[in-house]
Amino acid sequence: MNPLYILVFVVSRLMYKFLFRWRVHNPENVPATGAAILASNHASYLDPPLVGAGLTRAINYLGRESLFRFPVIGWGMRMVHAVPVDRDGGSASGLKVILERLLAGGAILLFPEGTRTSDGRLQSARSGIGLTVIKSNAPVIPVRLFGTFEAYGRQQILPRIFRRVQVKYGPPIDFTDLRQEAARCSKPRLKQIYQEVADRIMLEIGRLEPHTDKATFP
Repeated sequence: MNPLYILVFVVSRLMYKFLFRWRVHNPENVPATGAAILASNHASYLDPPLVGAGLTRAINYLGRESLFRFPVIGWGMRMVHAVPVDRDGGSASGLKVILERLLAGGAILLFPEGTRTSDGRLQSARSGIGLTVIKSNAPVIPVRLFGTFEAYGRQQILPRIFRRVQVKYGPPIDFTDLRQEAARCSKPRLKQIYQEVADRIMLEIGRLEPHTDKATFP
């Protein structure tokens, strides 16, 4: 973590603790080192820093490519390990950078749904995350965020403070079977595999439930 990342990390933890009464569950499911894909539901602008603040390792985030064109904003985004991607997040250059970060042993946060939910419910997954998973050997950790839609949903102008938010990290998902099949299957089947991977990830995210037992604060 560089100094700016550490500053954002500390400020985020303080914000979630005092303004949103956060709870963190099972961060031990995320490897402390090495490549990892964190796949989370997406309901709010609060989501990316919340996922990262619950861990003690640095996380790579996705950022809209156009924002990197502004000198100060672009510099800041690079310092907090943001990866430039196009609006849909599916450009070849964006995928290349994501895979490079994973190959270098980094952890990256992806949102299978592609955009924030408009009603608080989980959405269908897009196949893009399936492509990333198949092209890498990184473990995939499902992450479920609770309360962020109520605290700062996309229809709200300002966040509602003191609404409790939670982040829960699930056990890694095993994609050995589909990765092996993808190495030798036809192109039509490969596209199906990408979507199957995405759907399985959303299924595992949906299985994560909020709970009221003692939370972990790393």
